[in-house]
Amino acid sequence: MADIKILVLGSGMVAPPCVEYLLRNTKNHITIACRTLSTAKTLATGLPRTTAIAIDVSSATELDSLIACHTLVISLLPYVYHASIIKLAIKTKVNVVTTSYVSDVLRELDVPAKEAGVVVLNEVGVDPGVDHLYAVKKIGEVHAKGGLVKEFYSYCGGLPAPEHADNPLGFKFSWSPRGALLSQVNSAHFLSGGKKIEISNKDLMGVAKPYFVLDGYSFVAYPNRNSLPFQEYYDIPEANTVIRGSLRYEGNPALVKALIDLGWLDTKPKDWLKTGITWAEVLQNAIGAEDPSESALVSRVEELCRFTSKAESERILSGLRWIGLFSSEPATVRGDNLLDTLCAQLEKELSYQPGERDLVMLQHKFVVEWPRDKEETFTSTLELYGEPEGFSAMAKSVGVTCGIAAQLVLDGHQAFRTPGVLAPYKKEICDPIRELLEKEGIKMVENLV
Repeated sequence: MADIKILVLGSGMVAPPCVEYLLRNTKNHITIACRTLSTAKTLATGLPRTTAIAIDVSSATELDSLIACHTLVISLLPYVYHASIIKLAIKTKVNVVTTSYVSDVLRELDVPAKEAGVVVLNEVGVDPGVDHLYAVKKIGEVHAKGGLVKEFYSYCGGLPAPEHADNPLGFKFSWSPRGALLSQVNSAHFLSGGKKIEISNKDLMGVAKPYFVLDGYSFVAYPNRNSLPFQEYYDIPEANTVIRGSLRYEGNPALVKALIDLGWLDTKPKDWLKTGITWAEVLQNAIGAEDPSESALVSRVEELCRFTSKAESERILSGLRWIGLFSSEPATVRGDNLLDTLCAQLEKELSYQPGERDLVMLQHKFVVEWPRDKEETFTSTLELYGEPEGFSAMAKSVGVTCGIAAQLVLDGHQAFRTPGVLAPYKKEICDPIRELLEKEGIKMVENLV
């Protein structure tokens, strides 16, 4: 068998476990390509059959020639780059794997992919990814036994381990906080009690509620993105409730809501946001306070946030103070906007330290109606901790899942030969990935509540 050439675009935290999994097959040769050569070289160091190169993904000519000389492309880049990459892969008849959701833009490439005989497999990370594998498994088992899934809930969180959630946000970042913060201002659409519900982005954090997953944790949960299509994707037309969302530690959504109310997630340029300005002056300008004194800032914050209790006010103000937003220290101005400037501060204050570990918590809840009106509730739970001196839980759960899926495509597994834009919503695709993933110690455990 000839050597297999795999192009991995991106060298972020999920790339190493993905690459290491693929290198178990001695036929695989991997090219790691990212914007900076030094970053790609760092990942490639010490790995066999691995080459590091720099690539400008905005250059179609450069990317086209690179894709054409590979058997498979794995895009671990932000989702905004996927469409252009996939179009070039379709042109050169090269299969593609991504961990991102299938967007409307990608769906438009389904027919061209089919016509070219190209497999474009998406949503093979953890959320999305592992969540699909076990949702499809349990729903299929219920249906096979004559049951109906009347309610489906799925919540996931990538968090610091409880012992390291030692800040007011209960959150830490191993990459830029920008994406994580913006994910908390998506609007949400879901089915509840047979009714389609929409929550606007400005109100999303206000609907977060305490949610029990396992003993020893204090989580809150909120819906995220659009859950409605999953009634069809998971083949549960009988369901009157379908909610997919996010988990955070208690206190996080309330503080994020305050940051939203105060304008800190605004991406619009501010002409007054210049080097030398203090954090207190930034906040003064952002919220229209009389002056940058803490008393004036607190008064205006309370006016804008409309806290429901003194305890909530004290907790949020303490969090803002901890972040440094009342400080007379010079602000780290970035990107001429408030969001990127805030992210610069959070990267400094909320990064993982040596020896700290993260946690991926994912739980499905199925309310099942059996014949003769018998009702049971099942949960399926992933509780995965990172290794302080090894891979983080997030990197492992996303990277290994992606690596397994990519290898199945390369192996020409029957379920992975169908061309088109695909996601793991069917048993035929889910089962092979899940069975291999469990061998890697990544498994959702089922319980009857």
